[in-house]
Amino acid sequence: VATLLRRALGPLRRLPGGPRPAADVPRAGSHGAGLLYPGHIPTSPLQKALLAAGSAGMALYNPYRHDMVAVLGETTGHHTLKVLRDQMRRDPEGAQILQERPRISLSTLDLGKLQSLPEGSLGHEYLRFLHVNRVSPDTRAATRFVDDEELAYVIQRYREVHDMLHTLLGMPTNILGEIVVKWFEAVQTGLPMCILGALFGPIRLSAQSLQVLVSELIPWAVQNGRRAPCVLNLYYERRWDQPLGALREELGITTPPMHVRGMA
Repeated sequence: VATLLRRALGPLRRLPGGPRPAADVPRAGSHGAGLLYPGHIPTSPLQKALLAAGSAGMALYNPYRHDMVAVLGETTGHHTLKVLRDQMRRDPEGAQILQERPRISLSTLDLGKLQSLPEGSLGHEYLRFLHVNRVSPDTRAATRFVDDEELAYVIQRYREVHDMLHTLLGMPTNILGEIVVKWFEAVQTGLPMCILGALFGPIRLSAQSLQVLVSELIPWAVQNGRRAPCVLNLYYERRWDQPLGALREELGITTPPMHVRGMA
């Protein structure tokens, strides 16, 4: 297990560029025997089970180990990823995303264009979110352990739209904000890692924040997650100029019951 984790994390340390653009994600069969996409590490069911157990333990111990969260998602979510993939196939916008394989990274974003968009537009507010919270789309780990090329893209897409969900929900990147987004994602996707994060993330919260989370924020996140259509079916890159308020209205996402910035 340790060897597999080193193989998974090693390339992330060496490559500062982060996620690859869509052109770098070839179809299955073009990388030799057993390799379905760049960086793919084939694993047996037993190896996946061991990786899932080890990554779950480390992720629970340190929720900021996003590399462990990524491994957990890839080794536990095969069935759920198929369900999400099928949802995308049945939706015109989702099907186009699966066909064109857009990627969200610094190499694919036109930051100048996003900056020039009107305040209140999705693109402008997404860029504001990145700046205020000092995050980068290039921090998302590349998929390693999913043994299906199309499903590997689905979970990569999920990771890369995570910050978009923060923008849509109006949630910062502090612990409380991340837990709220994880509850929304758990309802939306059903991915085991999202469910685990939603259930065990609150362990480190203060008593006051925990009370606010349980009484107000979780019900709001669950309600919005159930009401909104699948957020993986949104071609965000073609909606940059759409007013964020209009997009929220389209998805049925309501205003958060309170501001959670500064709360722990």
